[in-house]
Amino acid sequence: MKIAVIADIHGNVAALEAVLDDLRRHGGADIVVNLGDCVSGPLWPRETFDLLEKLAAPTVRGNHDRRVAEDISDEMWLSDRFAHERLMPAQRAHLGALPMRLEIAPSVLAFHARPDHDERYLMDEVVNGHLARAPLATIEKKLTALDPTARMILCGHSHRPELIRLSNGRMIFNPGSVGCPAYEDDSEPAYVSEQGSPHARYGLVELRGDDEPRFEFIAVDYDWESAARRAEQAGRTGWAHALRTGFMPA
Repeated sequence: MKIAVIADIHGNVAALEAVLDDLRRHGGADIVVNLGDCVSGPLWPRETFDLLEKLAAPTVRGNHDRRVAEDISDEMWLSDRFAHERLMPAQRAHLGALPMRLEIAPSVLAFHARPDHDERYLMDEVVNGHLARAPLATIEKKLTALDPTARMILCGHSHRPELIRLSNGRMIFNPGSVGCPAYEDDSEPAYVSEQGSPHARYGLVELRGDDEPRFEFIAVDYDWESAARRAEQAGRTGWAHALRTGFMPA
């Protein structure tokens, strides 16, 4: 069974289209799973929602999906408000009603950030102002309440491609972000997450019976300049820099 894993699209329909085209060139997949944060961002939220609706992939709710649907408009973060204002009420309600986690296949569990929280990191911590991999013991402690039959975890949120094998053999796979290669969080302590290139990211997981699963990280070229110009038109120069480079401005 081949599973295509997409996450953190953030309204970048141009990147999503490139990823889906690339997936078709790879022969497609038995199932596509979307790990959430679908539309929030100063790009193409309505167009992204429409394309995802056609794709009809099993989808878990990201923290920004929840915020677009439920936060008070005047108190929203800029990217969430941009998406909120461009979606229909039924579309916002759909995002808010997405499940927090899904079993994609036997023993394969998908969620956005952590199984118990859509906004806290599972595999990451802040080190010198950057997201970095947390110690193994810290990661395992966050999963103590998780059903031990879940042998593989698919998650996003950090926008950092990552594959970790835990001491009990459980695998955690984060494909990286389809549409937002870098971001800044100014909460205390402030930090950035940077993929280091502007490519659209996704992943493939191949389940092979009793053999070890096969994982593939894929980075796709697309017209990120058009996405950057779109962000500039919305007054989001930091987003534009991230889309062009994969880094946040110094």
